[in-house]
Amino acid sequence: MSNQIETTYKVQLENRNRSTVFFRLILIAPVGIFVASFGGFNNNGDNYFLASYTSGLFVIPVVLALLFRGVYPSYALSLNKSLLGLFNRITAYVTLLTDEYPSIEESDVVAITYPEINGGKSLSQGLPLVKWFLAIPLYILGCLYSIYALVLVILGWFSILSSGTFPQASAEGIVKVSQYWNRIYGYAVLLVTDEYPSINL
Repeated sequence: MSNQIETTYKVQLENRNRSTVFFRLILIAPVGIFVASFGGFNNNGDNYFLASYTSGLFVIPVVLALLFRGVYPSYALSLNKSLLGLFNRITAYVTLLTDEYPSIEESDVVAITYPEINGGKSLSQGLPLVKWFLAIPLYILGCLYSIYALVLVILGWFSILSSGTFPQASAEGIVKVSQYWNRIYGYAVLLVTDEYPSINL
């Protein structure tokens, strides 16, 4: 078993629904509002980046539990796993990997495998304090990868509208970028591994 989060996507290449692809960003609004409700609403815009980055995930309580007790609370892990799955189903829909509308419950569109953490006993107690800082180079590279993925989404969007198919090369690139970000989340946000994520797609 890997010490990193592993993600697989059920990608739909053929017989794509052109009308839903055209209006994808409008159609995603209801589930987007649902996800935003987990993070609460901040009227003055303070800490917008942190709020959007963690978006309802239990981060600070996990850091404190690992730091002082050496335990990863099972309820926090369950919620974090569920929300990451939801984020990935939304990502798969928005990036055109599938026409299946993202379910707020688990579905077979995305499968995420987590490393075994034994209640946190296999994790460092002090490392969660600095993982966010150690991951800064990963964030920078991830932004470049995200630009690459955006280009692939745009190319795929035109391909679906013109031919009803999604190019396999575009799908593979988008999947690899999503997997990369999940590895970062596993290391620096969900804190389920102490193994530094690979920078390769």
